Amino acid sequence: MPKLITKRLALSLLPLLSLPNLPALADQVANLPAGKTVTEKSSSQSFSLDQAIDYALANNPDLQIAIERIGQAQAQVGVALSAFYPQVTARVGYEHSNNPAQVFSMIVAQRDFGANSIQNINTPGYRQNFRPEIIGKLSLFRGGQDYQASKAAELGIDAAEFERSSVRNALIEAVTASYYAYLAAIEAQKVAQDSITAIASELMQTKLQYEAGTVLKSDVLSLEVKLAEAQESDIKAGNSIELSKSSIANLLGLPSDQAFTVSPSSSALPKPKLPSSFDGLLDLAMLQRPEVKSAAKQVEIAQLKIKSEQGAYLLKADAYVSYGQNSQEPDFSSSRDNVTAGVTVEMDLFSGFNTQQRVKSAERKAIEARETERKTKLAIEQEVKIAYLKLQEALARLNVTEASVQAAEEAFRLVNEERRAEIVTVTRYIESEVARNKAQSNTIAAHYDALSAEAALKKAIGDWK
Repeated sequence: MPKLITKRLALSLLPLLSLPNLPALADQVANLPAGKTVTEKSSSQSFSLDQAIDYALANNPDLQIAIERIGQAQAQVGVALSAFYPQVTARVGYEHSNNPAQVFSMIVAQRDFGANSIQNINTPGYRQNFRPEIIGKLSLFRGGQDYQASKAAELGIDAAEFERSSVRNALIEAVTASYYAYLAAIEAQKVAQDSITAIASELMQTKLQYEAGTVLKSDVLSLEVKLAEAQESDIKAGNSIELSKSSIANLLGLPSDQAFTVSPSSSALPKPKLPSSFDGLLDLAMLQRPEVKSAAKQVEIAQLKIKSEQGAYLLKADAYVSYGQNSQEPDFSSSRDNVTAGVTVEMDLFSGFNTQQRVKSAERKAIEARETERKTKLAIEQEVKIAYLKLQEALARLNVTEASVQAAEEAFRLVNEERRAEIVTVTRYIESEVARNKAQSNTIAAHYDALSAEAALKKAIGDWK
């Protein structure tokens, strides 16, 4: 019996000797992104979760775009307020004419009218006039249009701020989910490589037994299928690592050729807890989510724009002043300057239904804004519900995997004792060890999934504003 165990032990170790680098590769994968060398690790930047979030908040282009939109909204307020300031224009005019009425006007404006001027009034000949002038204009009243436009622009700043908060909220959740997805993929690859090692060992032993005529061909084929499945899982896990890392790089605003690594947290990961009340979460989401606040601001803006368009039905009053001179030569003389000041009042009696249609358009946009607000609230309610249920599922799965770890540990302990008593094969021992490692990895992966679900729930209720 001892000789048989020794022989089987030697046979089962053959594939392990042929795959000596698998454990080392698993350790490297846990610390390095797939396809990168140790040299690159020492020279590349490493990100923990908190560091990744801080870097994304400083460099993500979506957040920078949102910040620039706030600046645009602030500039729009300045544009709206400019209507309350005087408008000053400088200009120079030149005329050359033999029209009697225009020539007579030029002569008078140039302070050149004399006794002989009336004699040639019908045949004055050609005369030219240079007129440099400065014109000032001030809007006194435009039916409240300027006032309503300025208030709408101020609300636009608030809406832009809420949009920035929305981008920030989604960005932090996306970085967190990608970070945990990367670490979970690392664990999946470890399990796949452990499975390859164990199955390859059993396959080698089974092939020898088949050649000796002690097992069936179907046993060999079955193990080959299992080995292929484990290799496929290894490939998928490696691809998931690269996809997760690519997602992190995109969120951090890093170019594709920049090397970086993802480092696990040095402290123990907290176990998420399921909030007791879904209704409380929903109320909190409606209170905190920046999308709800932004949609409400858009409704207010639309109402102000209706009032602004309705102001076109009212009177408009403007004050103006003009200072300039008229002369035949492009020079300046205070003896020929003149000043004109006045007030104009006007009202559109018929604009081809332009005003009416503009008011209708503004009213339709207001209805659209209210429906958008309602749609936003419904979408957030669904998002909170889904996030709540996914966290509930993730925590339940975490509890199950933790229980499976205890069972796997006990099974491994029993098999180890049986191995020492030389009553089980080394293959059974390896299978038990792989099962234990898989249970532990599944628990870690389930923990990461629960943390990702918790992050999604925080995003759903607007925690990261």
